[in-house]
Amino acid sequence: MHELGIARSIIAAVRKEAERWANKQIAAVGIELGELSGVSADALAFAFESIVKGTELESIELHIKSTPNRRQCTRCHHAFVVVDFRTECPRCNERQTRLIGGDEIDIAYIEIEE
Repeated sequence: MHELGIARSIIAAVRKEAERWANKQIAAVGIELGELSGVSADALAFAFESIVKGTELESIELHIKSTPNRRQCTRCHHAFVVVDFRTECPRCNERQTRLIGGDEIDIAYIEIEE
């Protein structure tokens, strides 16, 4: 279950950011999780909650936003969201397209309480 390792990495980043805000409480962390990342949002949330339970980070909320598979046409450069696994360009029907999003696992934000 690689979600456990990813959750640990997220928590390490949160702890590092918490050091910068010594007198503030971290309220939430937002993750962008690409549909092609191979990571289960439910398993990641479970791993995160399991790790922070009983720690000073227990009150932090984890927000996970799914990001779609996005591609760009190599001919007309049109960027589009893949629907029904159709990766050819919907504008010019070119078959050669390149991945431009949907495989990411990113920390989008860390929310600090005032």
